[in-house]
Amino acid sequence: MSDATAKKEERRKFQAIRGTRDLLPSETALWNRVEQTAHEVFATFGYGEIWLPIFEQTELFARAVGGETDIVSKEMYTFAEGWPEHLSLLWGEVVRAKYVPDNPSWVKGFAEQAATLAHELRRSYDSEVIPKTEKNLQLIESIRVFAEQTATKWRDLGYIIGESDFHPLRNFLLFYSAEIKGWPSISLRPEATASVCRAYIEHNMQQLPQPVKLYYTGPMFRRERPQKGRYRQFYQIGAEILGGTDAPGIDAEVIEMLMTFFDKVGLQGATLYINSIGHNAENCRRGYVAKLKAALEKVKDKLGPDSQRRIDTNPLRVLDSKLESEQAIIATLPHIADHLCDECKTHYAEVKRQLQIRGVLYQENWRLVRGLDYYMRTTFEITAPGLGSQNAVCGGGRYDGLVELLGGPPTKGIGFAIGEDRLILSLQESGKGQVQQGRDIYIAWMGEKAYATAIRAAKDLRKAGFSVELPPLEQKFGKALGQADKLGARYALILGDDEVSEGLWTLKTLSTGEQSKFSEPDLLEFLRQQKNVSS
Repeated sequence: MSDATAKKEERRKFQAIRGTRDLLPSETALWNRVEQTAHEVFATFGYGEIWLPIFEQTELFARAVGGETDIVSKEMYTFAEGWPEHLSLLWGEVVRAKYVPDNPSWVKGFAEQAATLAHELRRSYDSEVIPKTEKNLQLIESIRVFAEQTATKWRDLGYIIGESDFHPLRNFLLFYSAEIKGWPSISLRPEATASVCRAYIEHNMQQLPQPVKLYYTGPMFRRERPQKGRYRQFYQIGAEILGGTDAPGIDAEVIEMLMTFFDKVGLQGATLYINSIGHNAENCRRGYVAKLKAALEKVKDKLGPDSQRRIDTNPLRVLDSKLESEQAIIATLPHIADHLCDECKTHYAEVKRQLQIRGVLYQENWRLVRGLDYYMRTTFEITAPGLGSQNAVCGGGRYDGLVELLGGPPTKGIGFAIGEDRLILSLQESGKGQVQQGRDIYIAWMGEKAYATAIRAAKDLRKAGFSVELPPLEQKFGKALGQADKLGARYALILGDDEVSEGLWTLKTLSTGEQSKFSEPDLLEFLRQQKNVSS
């Protein structure tokens, strides 16, 4: 290998981590346009922007998203500070298993360290170093049983730990061990609704005029399999209304704002789906879930392993299945709309009436559900073309119990999150993703005398709001125009000795080749007029 080749390989050593990517200037122009549209539209509906931390306490997401969900149990990026020695040793065995997959002896070390950790935690519990609560005792026992059973399972099956097992185990150890002794367990945010609710509580926003309308933009993190439009670092635009009432008009206005945004940003073929999931009462959703579970038990042997597991953990999630083999079975299951209480039926009917008044088109989808108890009544989703089977670009719904679950007062809440990555992809697929790049003006100066004038001209033009490219070195006229064309400039401002001495500057329209002479004040006025016409 030559020295040049070796250096080239060395430069390639560092690449973006799988599931992440760089967004270059040719792409970020579209992202900026989308986000600017969100700022403008949401402001007209009275929303204020909130900026949130990228990481929070793990327990916040475990409570809000659900400890049994895939997001919390498998997909969150979780880490801890100040691990105890025995937890570090146990984790070391897991890391060794991951990076030495051909050495099954890790099972023995894993089991031994798990037993040691459980023993030390129990000893600390008995001596009251750890508070003697039933919850702590259950958590200690959970660590011991989970680790031992997992080690036994993998040993008996001759199974070497893989990436899909590695991450849930890591999260389990971090979350439960941290919860026992108060060691901080922190996670990169997989979503932002929990953070908004936490901020609402922390900053006593219930004292503000209600409801409080907030929106956010920014990156989220989930360790899922990268695929088209899905990344491990992805971006969301979202909005939440907290406080006030649960009047159907609020639900309808949230959806109206969302569809207004999609229209303004140029998303074509967007379809709105709505549903009501009632509330957590025996004569409403809880009764429906019992009937759904009974119906699923009858067809359990025809379902895949994920759906079979969900029958016990969260039957509503079976309705989310995308497996082709399960669709005919799901179509025969009871519909939640047939099991709503009278109050929830009335609320849903009024939401639909309010959408019609606002001219918002929708389709009903009885399979559009949310699995956690604090979700209630209105749920909605927007799909877009160009994304394949996973075509949702936005999801939202009402969550009246979430703020209270996180330690706040009883608070009404509804919101949505837009998958910005998928929205951008759909815009690009439809041909609506083109954003004009380039400069407004390229200054082609020639001669030392013209350079000082060119610097002043660039400063004045930029102050007036134009994007200007001022080359640092003198160029021949032909080369300067060629560079202006490559940069996508609309005009070339030509400044030579003659232009400086006469006080008349030459402006060339690059698309037509037309050129005219202007005094400095007249040039600025002409450019402002052309800018207003084009906008």
